[in-house]
Amino acid sequence: MAIRTTVVGSYPVPHWLLGDSSRTALRDAIMVVLKTQELVGIDVVADGELNRFNPSHPETNGMIDYFVSRMNGIQTRFSITDLEKFRADQGVAYRSEPAGIVTGEIGEGTLNLPRDYDLTRSLTARTLKFTCTGPHMLAKVLTDRHYGERPRLAMAIADVLRRQLELVGAEVIQLDEANISGHPEDREWALPAINHVLGGIRGERAVHVCFGNYGGQSVQKGFWKDLMPFFNCLKVHHLVLEFARRGYDELEAFRDLDPHIGLGLGVIDIKDNAVEEPELIARRLEHASKTLGPERVRYIHPDCGFWMLQRSVADGKIRALVEGRNLFEGR
Repeated sequence: MAIRTTVVGSYPVPHWLLGDSSRTALRDAIMVVLKTQELVGIDVVADGELNRFNPSHPETNGMIDYFVSRMNGIQTRFSITDLEKFRADQGVAYRSEPAGIVTGEIGEGTLNLPRDYDLTRSLTARTLKFTCTGPHMLAKVLTDRHYGERPRLAMAIADVLRRQLELVGAEVIQLDEANISGHPEDREWALPAINHVLGGIRGERAVHVCFGNYGGQSVQKGFWKDLMPFFNCLKVHHLVLEFARRGYDELEAFRDLDPHIGLGLGVIDIKDNAVEEPELIARRLEHASKTLGPERVRYIHPDCGFWMLQRSVADGKIRALVEGRNLFEGR
């Protein structure tokens, strides 16, 4: 089985989009990101997550705020008491304030993921990935004053996401979960919500897990082996995981991964401006192949999104990604 190249999601924002929020400027920016991926030969392209970029919330590139600011039942203005309650929560110390306060039943509000997909779909004929922040991640950055417990909150968010993603026809749909890596103990309530969303996806189902890229820094600590019970219960076709920054010593743990779940291997370090040599990418693939077997790795990709890097650096890294894969398969 050929190894496919893809990106995790975000891409550096073209400078003209910072000063022009028109639909035409957005369309042009997405087209540039797609064409850049096409020209170097990326197999599964994505929109750079520009559909949800907001210069007023640059610190997470819209990963959180785009979703919660549009859903009904979530307040995005906070009192001092709200902030004190949020800061008492565990596992969100990397944020200074909540993404929102849940004050009522969560509904879709003005969130319109099918519209975002339709715009991108019209700009490329290539195999397309659509990304969406998952219900565990979103539940963890909210202060709840309505549901009373996180499992109910996560499932309410999952209901909204599922109904929207049922209408998205992308060949690959990826849920992004960047908090579970440091909190494997959450799996009992995270799994039902994540699997509920995955169950509504028509195409190939993927879940991306990393240890954070908040301001170019890792924000979670933990080990892949502790997440194996979580991974093996996901209703997913493949995982999209961080390895380049962490190293590959933990690959051994993935011998316990359900063989029906494909492994996506991070081979590009997005926290380093140096562009990897194709030879390094090929060696990383060779090591994974020797450790887990020649058919185990189904995708290679960066560790996470590129949005913190300069465009010239990101462009060089995806070129190396494709050339490294080709070098490995040529051997």
